[in-house]
Amino acid sequence: MQIGEAIEYITSNTWSQWRLGLERTYELLERVGHPDKQLKFVHVAGTNGKGSTCAMIESMLRAAGYTTGTYPSPYIEDFRERIQVNAEPIPEEALCELTEVVKAEAEKMDDHPSQFEIITAIGMLWFAKNNCDIVVLEVGLGGAYDSTNIIDPPEVAVITNIGYDHTEYLGDTLAEITRTKCGIIKSGSDVVAYPNVREVTDVIEAVCEEKGCRLDYADFGRIEPLTADIDGQSFLWNGKKIQMPLIGEYQMRNAATALTVVEALKRRGWDISDEALVSGMANVSWPARFEVLGKDPVFILDGGHNRQCAEAVAESLEKYFPGGGITLITGMLADKDYEAILDVLLPYVSRCCCLTPDSDRALPASELAEVIKAKGKEAEPFDNTEDAIREAIGAGAPVLAFGSLYLAGAVRKTYRKIKGETG
Repeated sequence: MQIGEAIEYITSNTWSQWRLGLERTYELLERVGHPDKQLKFVHVAGTNGKGSTCAMIESMLRAAGYTTGTYPSPYIEDFRERIQVNAEPIPEEALCELTEVVKAEAEKMDDHPSQFEIITAIGMLWFAKNNCDIVVLEVGLGGAYDSTNIIDPPEVAVITNIGYDHTEYLGDTLAEITRTKCGIIKSGSDVVAYPNVREVTDVIEAVCEEKGCRLDYADFGRIEPLTADIDGQSFLWNGKKIQMPLIGEYQMRNAATALTVVEALKRRGWDISDEALVSGMANVSWPARFEVLGKDPVFILDGGHNRQCAEAVAESLEKYFPGGGITLITGMLADKDYEAILDVLLPYVSRCCCLTPDSDRALPASELAEVIKAKGKEAEPFDNTEDAIREAIGAGAPVLAFGSLYLAGAVRKTYRKIKGETG
C-alpha cells in the first residue's frame, strides 16, 4: 500500500456524518490488540481552544522528558499531522503499514468503521508502538460518543471553552452541548475546566460530583500579563515568567487552562519541573491560530470557523490593530453561522477577498461576497487562493485570513510560495 492508497482508504469512509455509538471503535481496537490499554491520556473536549491547549500541554510534557503522542483534528496541510509522536507526524511508511493492519480487521466487521474510527485505531497502534508515556488526545466531535472516548479513565479530562457549534449533533442549548462534551469525564480522573456561564458550569460540576472527580477551574486571574506584540507574549504564573510565541488575547486563557492541567498531572505523580514548564511554553507551536505568516504587510492566518472564534480574533485585532483597516481573506462553510461571524469581524475590515473552501459544504465565494456587500463592505470573489493573497498583500494593509480550517492549509502553502518567489 502506498501513501495515496492509505489516505484514500481512510478518507473514503467519511466521518462528517456523525454516527452515534462506540461499538465499532471498541470492536476494531479489540481486533488489533487493544493498544489503547497500554497508554495513559489527557483527554480534551470543548468547542474552542482544544488544539492550542493540547499543543501547550504536549510541549510541556515533552520538555519534561516524556514521550508524547498527540491526535489533533483536523490537519492543516498534511494528513499525517493527525497522528504525532513527540510533535513529529507519523512517517508515510508507518501510516501505510498500520492502515493495512487496520483495514484487514475493519473489512471483517459487519458494521464498517468510519474514517475517524479508523484513524483512531491507527493512532493508538502508533502511540503504543512508540511506547508513548502519555497521549494528549483531542476529541473530534462532541465527547460522549466520539471514537476517542473508548479510552479508560484519563489522567486528566479537560473541558475547554464551550459555545454553540455542531448543534445538529450536540444539542440546541449550552447545557445539552456541555453534557455531551462531559461524556469524557470518568471516575478516577481529575478534571480541569475553562470557566464559563452558569448554564455550562452547572453541568460540569454535576457530572464531576456524580463521578467523584476533583474539579479545578483555570483561574485566569493567576495570569499577570507582561508584554504582548505580534512576535509573542509573556506573563507571570506563580511568580515564574512565561514566554510563549502564540499571540492573541484568548491564548492567555488557554495557557491558564494548560498550566492548570500540568498542576493536576503533578499531583498525580508526573514529574514536570518549572524549567520544563517554561521551556515547553516557550517552544509551543500551533499553526493557523492567529499565526503571523509574515510582516510586510503583516499577514495573519486563523482557522477559526464559528462566532466564538471570531470574537476571540476580534479581541486580538482590537489590541494589535486598533485602527482597523484590515484586508480580510475569507471563505466559509454554508452550514456555519457565517452572518454572525461577519458581524463580529467586519467592523475591523476595509475590504474582503472571498474564496470557496475545499469542501462539499462550502459557501460559494460569489455568494459570500454578496452577503458582505449587503453589510456595507467592499468584497470581491476570487477563483483561486493565489490571486486572493496577491490582491490582499498588494493593498498594503494588515491581512487576516479567517473563516475555515478547510481554507487554512491552502493559504499557508500559497503564501509561502508567493514569498519564496519575491524573496
